[in-house]
Amino acid sequence: MSINRREFIRTSFSAGLVGPGLLTSQISNAREKTDIDDNVLREAANAPVLHLESVTSPVIIESIELLKSGSFFLVRSRSKDGAVGLSMPNEKIKIIYPILLRQVIPFFIGKDARDLENLLDGVYVHESNYKMQGLPFWCCVACVELSILDLLGKTAKKHVSAFFGKRVREKVPIYVASGNRETTAEEEVKILQKRIAETGARAIKFKVGGRMSRNRDSMPNRSEDLIELSRKVLGDSITIQADSNGSFDVPRAIEIGKRLEAIQAYLFEEPCPFDDLDSTKKVADALSIPISGGEQESSEYRFKWMIRHGVVQIVQPDLHYYGGYVRATRVARMAASANIPITTHISSGYTGFADMINFFSFTPNMGKFQELKTGVEITGPLFDPPIKVKDGFLNIPTAPGLGMVHTKDLLERATTVQEHL
Repeated sequence: MSINRREFIRTSFSAGLVGPGLLTSQISNAREKTDIDDNVLREAANAPVLHLESVTSPVIIESIELLKSGSFFLVRSRSKDGAVGLSMPNEKIKIIYPILLRQVIPFFIGKDARDLENLLDGVYVHESNYKMQGLPFWCCVACVELSILDLLGKTAKKHVSAFFGKRVREKVPIYVASGNRETTAEEEVKILQKRIAETGARAIKFKVGGRMSRNRDSMPNRSEDLIELSRKVLGDSITIQADSNGSFDVPRAIEIGKRLEAIQAYLFEEPCPFDDLDSTKKVADALSIPISGGEQESSEYRFKWMIRHGVVQIVQPDLHYYGGYVRATRVARMAASANIPITTHISSGYTGFADMINFFSFTPNMGKFQELKTGVEITGPLFDPPIKVKDGFLNIPTAPGLGMVHTKDLLERATTVQEHL
């Protein structure tokens, strides 16, 4: 029996056959893959994502609310059958919640949650929402999508990974970072040493440059000193990563990249401003160290262009900024078709780490390490089993939906957020 390419992609991903061996493998030289067929990437992105055959009856969404419980925000969805799904938005919801309440939530009410993939496309064009294309809009979509996925999981009594084809791992290796640019090189290395000792992590990431700073460093020679000192003090067994947050132009980025190559760093993140893809590609072409990026990206088509033309060798969508699991899975599949890994950016300090590890429970082409965000000790106990750091890994929940089931106290003190014009 013949099978067309689209069906092959769909069944291969379902079986976990596409992108094998990328859990901790060497990154292929994606710079040589500028001949990737655009149709292959398009079909990887367009292949069906969700497997909801186990949800045999309609799950009609009766309500979706934004709640505030102490310092936490929650998005609660309810079905007409009484099932409840919960997600935690990132902190930007404090600013963008009118978009959520006015433009996003109303579209999903009365719809069948099993049609979630089509609904994500539909809300984009609903009332010309595409004219708000960008992070504020997709953050709102993400927290609704995650809540609905949790609702579906609770309905089917299955962990969310079951809806994406196959659970491929039970824990995720982490790296530690301080996110600090105000430390000296010596102070930063001491902080990283302490976090390695506390977590058992075998990888770190530090900041270079000054953040979208047009080549200015946060203090004189900090980047150069930190690169050299990190390897000298931490030793060869620790994987080193650097993030410039778009600090450099092409010549300066190449200079810093060469220094990172000299210490055999694993990746160089956002060497140039995130939306300057031309400059980023020039840096990637000049270096052997993998370039990563995409945390600010909200366009599937730009991700496709970045992958096809070797702009990045590690893709980094943010699960909230980019709109949730379904859209991020499409990016992961495009990356897998080019034999490159995905390392998600985490924008949320509440349960962003949980969103990340749940995503990687079913995503084969995971990068070597994922970020350990603060908050695990606070919100980790909400999950079953509780999420903890052990020997450099985070365990992945197994309870239905997103695995966040111990929420009674949070909900008892929660109030509904209303829009005030």
